[in-house]
Amino acid sequence: MGAIRRIVLCADDYALAPGVSSAIRTLISRCRLNATSVMTLTPGFAEEASALAATSTPLHLSIGLHVTLTGPFEPLRASPLPSKDGRFPALAEYLKPTAWRRISQNAVEAETGAQIEAFRGAFGRPPDFIDGHQHVQLLPGVRAGFLAAVARAAPAAWVRQCGPVRLRRLLSADAKTRALAWLSRGFRRRARAKGLATNPAFAGAYDFSTAEDFGTLFARFLAELPDGGVVMCHPGFVDKELRARDPLTERREAEYVFLAGDGLPRALERAGATLA
Repeated sequence: MGAIRRIVLCADDYALAPGVSSAIRTLISRCRLNATSVMTLTPGFAEEASALAATSTPLHLSIGLHVTLTGPFEPLRASPLPSKDGRFPALAEYLKPTAWRRISQNAVEAETGAQIEAFRGAFGRPPDFIDGHQHVQLLPGVRAGFLAAVARAAPAAWVRQCGPVRLRRLLSADAKTRALAWLSRGFRRRARAKGLATNPAFAGAYDFSTAEDFGTLFARFLAELPDGGVVMCHPGFVDKELRARDPLTERREAEYVFLAGDGLPRALERAGATLA
């Protein structure tokens, strides 16, 4: 067996809902995660941030910012696309062919900067890394403002790109994974131009409507992932707040069961990977 690869296993959406935060903290305390990205816009964010900061783990835990520009949340500063109720639009609005010309880069930069400052206020330091809820940071109409804000307010943070280390992995990938990899090419170029670091490779995207066993998916995520590669996951317990805020619900509990059980350490051992 070759050298052990240290991967970053990152739970997205911390502070989205109490059940999500509780599940993530439990996994952190049990050494089943070594990174999580935090949403700053939800009710109870300050309390959830305090609980996360107090969670003990012998692993080095990276805490990042999950920049949120979509969903039923009120902006801290400004929405890149206006909406009737003053909240962020759904991701589908950003994907319309005419939307990219209407997205305000100034609003993207201002809102991203405000969320970075909210993170700093809660944790007393800038985030270790910065990504985007529903991968919105990769969109051509968003990435320039996003990267400008990171370069100004948190230049030492790395930013998440969502491409694999080997393009041949895309031949058998689903449409979602291929789209994220394509969008990541331009994102990486712009990040380098701003002097910002990115993760060397990414895995974890899949069709959430699938009935495929998450352990089988996870083994696929680990295949050929290099040292320092990121695997995204979405563990959580379903509660009424989650149902009101996000369409991804029961699948989170399936991910939690795998991550909390014996399947995760076995999968890591078989792949020659570790979180430590």
